Amino acid sequence: MEVFWFIPLHGDGRYLGTSAGARAVTYAYVRQIAQAADELGFGGVLLPTGRSCEDAWVAASSLIPVTERLKFLVAIRPGLMSPTLSARMAATFDRLSGGRLLVNVVTGGDPVELAGDGLFLGHDERYELTDEFLRVWRQALQGEEVNHEGDHLHIKGGKVLYPPVQAPYPPLYFGGSSPAAQQVAADHIDVYLTWGEPPQQVAEKIAQVRKLAAATGRNVRFGIRLHVIVRETEEEAWAAADELIAHLDDDTIASAQSIFSRMDSEGQRRMAQLHTGDRGKLRIAPNLWAGIGLVRGGAGTALVGSPEQVAARMQEYAALGIETFIFSGYPHLEEAYRVAELLFPLLPLQQQRPGRAEADERHFISPFGEMIANEQLPKPAKGGQPHEPHESGDPRRQQKLAL
Repeated sequence: MEVFWFIPLHGDGRYLGTSAGARAVTYAYVRQIAQAADELGFGGVLLPTGRSCEDAWVAASSLIPVTERLKFLVAIRPGLMSPTLSARMAATFDRLSGGRLLVNVVTGGDPVELAGDGLFLGHDERYELTDEFLRVWRQALQGEEVNHEGDHLHIKGGKVLYPPVQAPYPPLYFGGSSPAAQQVAADHIDVYLTWGEPPQQVAEKIAQVRKLAAATGRNVRFGIRLHVIVRETEEEAWAAADELIAHLDDDTIASAQSIFSRMDSEGQRRMAQLHTGDRGKLRIAPNLWAGIGLVRGGAGTALVGSPEQVAARMQEYAALGIETFIFSGYPHLEEAYRVAELLFPLLPLQQQRPGRAEADERHFISPFGEMIANEQLPKPAKGGQPHEPHESGDPRRQQKLAL
């Protein structure tokens, strides 16, 4: 299991749908979140794309030198970018970051926004374009000269002269719930992403994509995009969920739902259908809450509960085949720490904090917590050790504790 975090390039704050408690997206703030995720042991971060966001490629590039191990999930946009230019961008980023690029393929689901960027194709045509785009992109990054003449793209002598670090190319992530999108995933994608629907619906999507991929002789891994509200008790977690939408009025909800209704994204339709804009229908499965989707496009559900409850729900998704959890929480800086401190000790994580091998040998870096009376180490938490709690999933550490 791996857990990613999120860089809020479209804004952040303590509440949804209001400027109260809001935070500007400054470089200093984005850097803090990225460095916290890197230090805490998140495997990577997703950077969103679209006209509501600061540019993801520029932002991610600026974070390479201030992080050590963190991977960056950055979007390529079929129809808005040339596939060969996009391939060269990916190769450069991968080389300069030392192999820390992950590629998020975003076809787009809002015809109004896409028209503003000059793309006027219908839903299924956009996925036909995505298929052509990825054929060219993959060929170019594998060192081939590309000559392609399709219904949407015409490439003559396309090349990438500087190869990426990761072979054959940085891993491709992609989400899409329609049949056209799932076929693209089966044909091209390494990790298929779903938004946080109830487990039964996620199981159906996984089964369908697996079936399509098997028909082409491919294997696809799976991930899920969710928000998370984890607190020491279930009561505190649900109170935090209620507080997050405390300033949200009915007019704001209605306006947001009207905008979502113009989109032709099957995933967005499924997100909206979970609650239909009704505040009384937000608890849609055990510990799964749809309140964020009242006003936020895309991922609109959150896991809510105590660390034990959230970990149990994650294990349910993992049993279906989910390996990667891409989380976020408001505000993103503080919630990154909460997730790492409360949830990581309960998970079988593959990522570890950078530089821990040397630290494990010394078995000590600095006190975990503040010194007592200027000279005493703080006592370990009940059943724990006086070190970073998220390292409990480190097999080397488990061996030491067993000894």
